[in-house]
Amino acid sequence: MPDPASPLRPTVPSDRELLERVRAGEQAAFEIIFRTHYPQLVGLAEAMLRARAAAEDVVQDVMLELWRRRQDLVLETSLRAYLLRATRNRALNQIRHRRVAERARPEALAPAAAPSADQDLEERELGRAVARAVSELPERCREVFELSRVHGLKYAEIAQVLGISIKTVETQMGKAIRVLRDRLAPWVSRGTDPS
Repeated sequence: MPDPASPLRPTVPSDRELLERVRAGEQAAFEIIFRTHYPQLVGLAEAMLRARAAAEDVVQDVMLELWRRRQDLVLETSLRAYLLRATRNRALNQIRHRRVAERARPEALAPAAAPSADQDLEERELGRAVARAVSELPERCREVFELSRVHGLKYAEIAQVLGISIKTVETQMGKAIRVLRDRLAPWVSRGTDPS
C-alpha cells in the first residue's frame, strides 16, 4: 500500500535532462519539449506577427531547427530562454521580410508626385541621420524603440518579447526619444527655419 504522504505523481524531467535525451535522438523527449513550450512560443510570435498561422509556422520552424541542431546545440541560458529568443528572432526576420516585400511592390515604388531634387536629397539625408541615431542607441534602448516604432508592438507586447517589465519598456522608450530628439535637433530646427 502506497504511503499517503508521498503523492503518486510522475516526475517531470528537467529541461536539461530532456535536452540530453533529445541530443541522444529520443523523439519522446522532443515531444515533451514541444508540448511544454509550444503554446507560450506561439503566443509570443502571434503578439509580434498578429497572425496565428504565421506564428505557428515560426514556432514549428524553431522546433524543427532545435531537432536538426540537437547534437551541436550548446545553451548559454535555459532551454525556455533559448526558445523564446529563437522565436523572437524568427518573428522579427519575418516582419523585416514583409517590410522589404511591401516596399518592393510596384504601387509602393510609383511616386504620387515627383519631389524636387532638393527635397529628395534632404529626405535621404534625414533618413540616414535617423538610421545613424537609432543605430547608436544602447542595445536594449534600440530594441525597445524598434519594436515599438518600426514593428508597431504595444508596450505590453514588447515587455513579453524581451522578458522585461512594462515600466522598463516605458523607461527605455523615454530614453530613446530623448536621445533621438537631441541628436536630430539640427534637422528639426532646419525644417522649421523660415528662411
